[in-house]
Amino acid sequence: MEAFFWGVGIFLLLNAFVCLWRAHAGPTVMDRILAVNIVGTTTLVVLVVLALVFGRSMLLDVALVYGLLNFVITITAGRFLETGRLSGERP
Repeated sequence: MEAFFWGVGIFLLLNAFVCLWRAHAGPTVMDRILAVNIVGTTTLVVLVVLALVFGRSMLLDVALVYGLLNFVITITAGRFLETGRLSGERP
């Protein structure tokens, strides 16, 4: 079963590198944000797989915090691109 988890982890890391290429070559800013979000989600899943392989529950805590940061950063970047500002105040 451990070999299966290692295979899944390697596949996910290869997928992350493909998404990083997409983020570099994306024609629009939204494509780049989406690709970086996918890389963040893939990294989160790799952390969970590593936690299962090594039996370390601390990696699950790190994955949870990383997922929350990934969500907040994606929402903030989308808001900034849509409105041009980060605060909720009107100019």
